[in-house]
Amino acid sequence: MKTDEKILKTAQALLASDGFGAVSFDAIGRSLGMSKQAVLYWYPSKKELLAAMLGSWLAAEADVAVAAVDGKDTPNAAISAFVEAVAAFHLGDLDRFRMMYLAPQTLKIGMQVPLETRTLDQVHATTSRMYCALADRLAGDPLYARQQATSIHAAILGLALMFGLADGIEDPLKHSQKDLIAALAARLTDPE
Repeated sequence: MKTDEKILKTAQALLASDGFGAVSFDAIGRSLGMSKQAVLYWYPSKKELLAAMLGSWLAAEADVAVAAVDGKDTPNAAISAFVEAVAAFHLGDLDRFRMMYLAPQTLKIGMQVPLETRTLDQVHATTSRMYCALADRLAGDPLYARQQATSIHAAILGLALMFGLADGIEDPLKHSQKDLIAALAARLTDPE
């Protein structure tokens, strides 16, 4: 593994285990047995490090989604596969889900820094890859299909949010993950 990837994985592990405050260049360096300056060589600011973490996670999510719909020849099969795969991705690591989709929203206004154009372009390319993979398998107008794919993804994130909340307050939901994923996929598919 390359040094920048080791730094990224270490930062992600610190974030998952100890929260946002634990991610410091000193802590990353200590964990890897290198100096703070060595970490800063690869990621000159915390903003760049956090953007790289988000980019890595989004790429992994897109990879899962694209692989899930590959070879699906009906809209319903593609939607079901997309829902199951993306839900499993997020429900399998709720801490990662929280950092991807909740932490950026909950930072205090002064801590929220707009991403650079280059980073936003990467985010948009990654999400486009994910949404287009599903939209290409949906019937009808391409723009509407893309809107459907985006909405389906949002519904999956809502399901993950419910499980994250239940996990966070240690109050299990009445229904299992498997049952709620199946119910969501059934609701999002057209009766054949």
